[in-house]
Amino acid sequence: MSSHVNVRPGRWWGQAQSMFLLLLLVLANLAVVVAPAEAIDPGEMFADPSQEARARDIGRSLRCLVCQNQSIFDSNAGLAKDLRVLVRERMTAGDSDDEVLDYVAARYGDYVLLQPPMRSHTVLLWLAPLALGLFGAMLAFSYHRGRHQRAATPRLTTKERATARRILEGGQL
Repeated sequence: MSSHVNVRPGRWWGQAQSMFLLLLLVLANLAVVVAPAEAIDPGEMFADPSQEARARDIGRSLRCLVCQNQSIFDSNAGLAKDLRVLVRERMTAGDSDDEVLDYVAARYGDYVLLQPPMRSHTVLLWLAPLALGLFGAMLAFSYHRGRHQRAATPRLTTKERATARRILEGGQL
């Protein structure tokens, strides 16, 4: 006679596995998001640290045209490298920060700026988030109001239920 004990993990085991997978997913996302690598070749850099800091400040205002929402200092794309070199060339020529940004924007368009100026042709870019937010708020308000009204619907009395049951079963009032 052998006694066989069937040991099954409880509900806690499934919850522990789910929590572990969730933690793993969060850590993987953090590893990707937390530390974006700067893609600068040492040969591109200024020898003067203050000039290099200024070039980086200017470059953080410029979008890589190949990548999505990365500055030219966060991108490894060839065009981003060309823009980094262009920024340094304009600085060496004596341009101020605004002159460098204006030069690059005139050459590549306002899209190259991570914070484009408010102009007639960019007003939609600036107002779209506001319009979408207001539309979402209106939808949420409408949904909440509808739920509240449905919850306030009066319940049928016992007599009304009996009458409705007779009608549904084919009876008369």
